[in-house]
Amino acid sequence: MTREPHFSVQNLFTAGDDGYANFRIPGVCVTPGGVTLVHTEARRGRGGDWDDSDLLMRRSLDGGHSWETPSLLVRGADYGSGPVHNCNTLVDRENGRVHVSFCSGYARAFTMVSSDDGVSFSEPVEITSTFEQFRPEYDWGVLAIGLPNGIRLRSGRLLFPVWLSISKTKAHRPNRCGTIFSDDEGRTWRRGQLVPDVVPSLNECCAIELEDGRVLLNMRNGAGVRRRVISVSADGGGEWATPWLDPALLEPTCQGTLFRYSVAAQGRSRVLFSNPHNVEGIDSKGSGNLLRRRNLSVKLSYDDCRTWPVDRVVECGNSGYSALAVAPDGSILCAFERGSSGGDSTDDFLALARFNLAWLTDGRDCG
Repeated sequence: MTREPHFSVQNLFTAGDDGYANFRIPGVCVTPGGVTLVHTEARRGRGGDWDDSDLLMRRSLDGGHSWETPSLLVRGADYGSGPVHNCNTLVDRENGRVHVSFCSGYARAFTMVSSDDGVSFSEPVEITSTFEQFRPEYDWGVLAIGLPNGIRLRSGRLLFPVWLSISKTKAHRPNRCGTIFSDDEGRTWRRGQLVPDVVPSLNECCAIELEDGRVLLNMRNGAGVRRRVISVSADGGGEWATPWLDPALLEPTCQGTLFRYSVAAQGRSRVLFSNPHNVEGIDSKGSGNLLRRRNLSVKLSYDDCRTWPVDRVVECGNSGYSALAVAPDGSILCAFERGSSGGDSTDDFLALARFNLAWLTDGRDCG
């Protein structure tokens, strides 16, 4: 593992390619065999959340340096009109598998599994019945998973963050966050409790297992103080503590993601977080509650997300959703939505930044 700083960025998908309006909602993972997978929503029409779409994937056999041509992960037309969306990966290294979850039309949810490093996947299995378990408490009209990944707990439990909205239209608000989990390696899934409804309009959540075995949920905050919202579970995602704001994590109302780089037993506990670190300027494309998505930053915590002493800007310009993984050589991989110069667009490209800890801790200037 080199100690010299290194940073590179490359565009993996470009808006307009192959007839797609744009490529949004990135995900990245490294399989048990060391293959890097990047996936995206390839959207048609005007590229909106509810437009027809497919899920595409690219594979890298050399840690993110070079890439195979895009392949079709999920064909949207197989599920009728509307989007296939909210794709998440969950890497189970102990069993050599990559679990993938995704949704259709904000009304159905599915999982599938790869045991060959993303070369092939099993036929999707519908798990919408798991979300029906929420309905007596929260009569949702919209369901979604993540983003962008689930986690395997030390207990062996597989866990995906989820969020729901009681909207019966194409709105995503109001909403609440929770989790679903499996204790039998993904054969069946159950719901956990929803996060207490203290802060309104929480969605697009990500999870990390803390050093003491608790699970921390980090949630997009759609109202009030412009900070990310946190809750912790002491029982593996079953019940959640009263949520609170993290003063260090600015919130332009955009997805963000957590990823554990290392545990204390490996020498030092390190957790990564990425999102657009900005609370200035109104996004001209959105409603008044959306701020400009720019200044994509990666932060580093040494104390299980209590403080974030390292904060490095990966993309100074327009930048939106992101996902994190760690390559076999220890390099950090950050897949993200990237805009061209001018305007507020963040979906001209879907890019991948590749850098190491030495670069991350070297300064705060843009890469």
